[in-house]
Amino acid sequence: MKRIPAASGSPEPVGPYSQAVVSGNLVFTAGQIPVDGATGDQPDSFEEQARQTLRNLESNLLAAGSDLDHVIKVNGYLTDPSQLETYNRIYMEFLGHAPPARTTVCVSLWGVALEIDCIAELVTKT
Repeated sequence: MKRIPAASGSPEPVGPYSQAVVSGNLVFTAGQIPVDGATGDQPDSFEEQARQTLRNLESNLLAAGSDLDHVIKVNGYLTDPSQLETYNRIYMEFLGHAPPARTTVCVSLWGVALEIDCIAELVTKT
């Protein structure tokens, strides 16, 4: 098993966990949030927050030896049901070519509007 503490460009973990773990032929990511790793800031609009979160997810997948093309399951956590339409539109920009299985729920989160984690197939040796 290989642990990825933090990928270049993504924010540092906010707790004692790895951003991604490779086990066998699978990559399991921790929940990614809409924080820019370089500045520590969150975009103002939900649309840009969704894009930032998916860019962070992609960075961690690449660091682990996978990519968005090999995602097989996504869990999305939103804080407001009205975000779903925008989330779906942005999600399609990143994962719409061959949508993986997905669960999306509305929850209360700590200081962020959304969080996304996934499981992907390993593409390269890490």
